[in-house]
Amino acid sequence: MVGSTEAMNKNIYSNGLIHSSNGSLEERLDELRHLMGKAEGDPLRIVGVGAGAWGSVFTAMLQDGYGHLRDKVLIRIWRRPGRTVDRATAEHLFEVINSREDVLRRLIRRCAYLKYVEARLGDRTLFADEILKDGFCLNMIDTPLCPLKVVTNLQEAVWDADIVINGLPSTETHEVFEEISKYWKERVTVPVIISLAKGVEAELKPEPRIITPTQMINRATGVPMENILYLGGPNIASEIYNKEYANARICGAEKWRKALAKFLRQPHFIVWDNGDLVTHEVMGGLKNVYAIGAGMVAALTNESATSKSVYFALCTSEMIFITHLLAEEPEKLAGPLLADTYVTLLKGRNAWYGQQLAKGGLSLEMGDSIKGKGMIQGVSAVKAFYELLGHSSLSVLHPEENKPVAPVELCPILKMLYRILIMREFPPQAILEALRDEAMYDPRDRIEIAQTHVFYRPSLLGHQP
Repeated sequence: MVGSTEAMNKNIYSNGLIHSSNGSLEERLDELRHLMGKAEGDPLRIVGVGAGAWGSVFTAMLQDGYGHLRDKVLIRIWRRPGRTVDRATAEHLFEVINSREDVLRRLIRRCAYLKYVEARLGDRTLFADEILKDGFCLNMIDTPLCPLKVVTNLQEAVWDADIVINGLPSTETHEVFEEISKYWKERVTVPVIISLAKGVEAELKPEPRIITPTQMINRATGVPMENILYLGGPNIASEIYNKEYANARICGAEKWRKALAKFLRQPHFIVWDNGDLVTHEVMGGLKNVYAIGAGMVAALTNESATSKSVYFALCTSEMIFITHLLAEEPEKLAGPLLADTYVTLLKGRNAWYGQQLAKGGLSLEMGDSIKGKGMIQGVSAVKAFYELLGHSSLSVLHPEENKPVAPVELCPILKMLYRILIMREFPPQAILEALRDEAMYDPRDRIEIAQTHVFYRPSLLGHQP
């Protein structure tokens, strides 16, 4: 009877819900090892590339779950060397360490505590890769992670990796994976790559199209698209590591996504799977665009619930319109897109960035890589979506003027964000003028336009019509 009780307790979430274990952790690992053709005694090698908040948390979750099975799996993370931790951050890190007895004891046990004392006093300089080994991500100081195996030499990190986790921003993905491709020229087996990046870039020639991180990886390395997957969802990294209930989707070829969904699933982190990789990936970039504007509106209206709801109605109508341009069956994306948008507006770094711009805490001259936050991917996404939807080769029929116009003309918030963030023609306050434009359609009208007109442009995602 005791055994039955223990088994039941293992199948209960922290919030009290009963779940199916889908097999033990070791069974799931064995299933994935078998699928990848791993022989007995040859560990599965998993490498995280990039140590931002989500990349570090994702790797730490794998280490927490599977790290004890060292004869079957090796988990490590790569980050660039040389990034220093400034004095103020070191002092804050020291406070975090001393507020957590478990962390304090762990560092003392590892003989690592003294260096944090010295850093707080200014007698020592800490490095980002150094503290990551002790479980601290520079972009997420307040959330201690488990200790990680950190490699600063890219070739050493990836040359024999079976699974690579792309935790890089979209703006850095192509460059780093182009470097990685040099180390894979002699490989016999093809690795599996899971991209966490939520960002997009634009390619305007020979015709306008969106380039996603998975496509960048494919171009840079030659790894076939069937071996490249995207994982995304309405997730805040620190909350996921603290075991707040969350979910995500892993998208890509069925061969890999089914086993990986099971492998990645945890009681507090439910992973579903889907075959529509590129469209889900693009949606992950789209919500970052409008999150920046949401942050601006929140700051400029003193967190007015009414003003924020007006913005939400208008921006979601634009997003729905854009999904009708990008997807043949856009209705299937509504739930995931809105959920991801909602969490990003509540607590994401892009909304925070918009707030800071509007308050004057940040300026556009400071760039889009912000200390303590990492890359603000919505900035490059604004540029990408505006350039694509404003391209002269694309047009939709204007519902009132009955003439062809660029799709961006039906997206006034996107236009204004471009003029604020990229062209710098207006200050952040101008976002309110976009909301108050009396000529703007009722959001419902824009949704109706999208649903009743054939706007789908398969070429935007590189598909054939």
